[in-house]
Amino acid sequence: MSVNMGNVLGLVFANMHDMTVGDLTKNRTMGSVLFGGRYRLIDFPLSNMVNSGINAVGVITKDNYQSLLDHLGSAREWDLARKKGGLYILPPFGNAGASLYTGRIEALNGAMSFIRHSMCEYVVMSDCDVVTNIDYKPIVERHAESGADITIVAHTGQYSNDDIKMSTVLNTDENGKVQSVLIRPDISGTCTTSLNVFVMKKDFLIELVTDLIARGQVSFETDVLQAKCGELNIQAYEYNNYFSKITSVNSYFKANMELLDPANASQLYLPKRSVYTKVSDNAPAKYDLNCSVKNSLIADGCIIEGEVENSVIFRGVKIGKNARVRNCILMQGTVVGDGAECNYLITDKNVTIGSGHILTSAPTYPMYVAKGAGV
Repeated sequence: MSVNMGNVLGLVFANMHDMTVGDLTKNRTMGSVLFGGRYRLIDFPLSNMVNSGINAVGVITKDNYQSLLDHLGSAREWDLARKKGGLYILPPFGNAGASLYTGRIEALNGAMSFIRHSMCEYVVMSDCDVVTNIDYKPIVERHAESGADITIVAHTGQYSNDDIKMSTVLNTDENGKVQSVLIRPDISGTCTTSLNVFVMKKDFLIELVTDLIARGQVSFETDVLQAKCGELNIQAYEYNNYFSKITSVNSYFKANMELLDPANASQLYLPKRSVYTKVSDNAPAKYDLNCSVKNSLIADGCIIEGEVENSVIFRGVKIGKNARVRNCILMQGTVVGDGAECNYLITDKNVTIGSGHILTSAPTYPMYVAKGAGV
């Protein structure tokens, strides 16, 4: 069944999962966490929606969203600065009687006026914790063909206990219908986990949220997916292309490091499905004649005078003479002094590491340096 994607409303939850990467979200939402040398996490669901033909997107925020507003601006980079459709920021307290939400259902209830006024038939909801390049059109078409109430994008694979403890696990039959749901179970091994992308008809979503709010229920995972999986037709859409799921600071570090493998990067950055982001008019990176750079992502505006290996370097980073940076993520504006050494380190924006200082940690638990700190 062919679906006109202009008849689909996109909803992006910018603050969902903030607590999973608490260090990185002290000064920003999950959606505005920096990623891959030049992007923010919200760039991926936004780009996926635009590339899939969705031209009306609401971004549901909760708090701490100043950096998100600065990044999105007029949404021109995503081709969402338009008279019809476009990008809408949906903060809390946007409606009379709305409150600071504690769950996805309350967040949707706060945006209910926007949802009701949309002329779209379907809704695609996405969080910002999964980095992938996905086409939503076949998912919406599968949803329409199956007659499902809810379609969940999921992946079946081998997962560690740490990953599973922050995920929703789906048990499905041979036809993909969800039979039961486990929320953050203490297990490991092969299982099917939700990628936090959901498709529903708009009218069904409105009816569902209205009923749950009247009953004082606020959790989409507990009060809908788990409690109503026998009552509703909930289908899992198996997704097998490249993705990385951010469930902790460690998984954030790993997801960035995976992009140093060209095989992973080529599956994320597709020629016909670009990942869009805010444009910064920086000069190209400058490399000193005596510097050394191996297997690293270096963004524009950087000045590299030392040694960089297996690292992701964001815009405007300066690495001094004889400095050594290995296995690191250095965010925008970080300065590494002459002769300093960094290994398995994540620096937030505008961090200064003094000359001659040595910062190193274990591969399984990289050290994090807070925004604006001096070491």
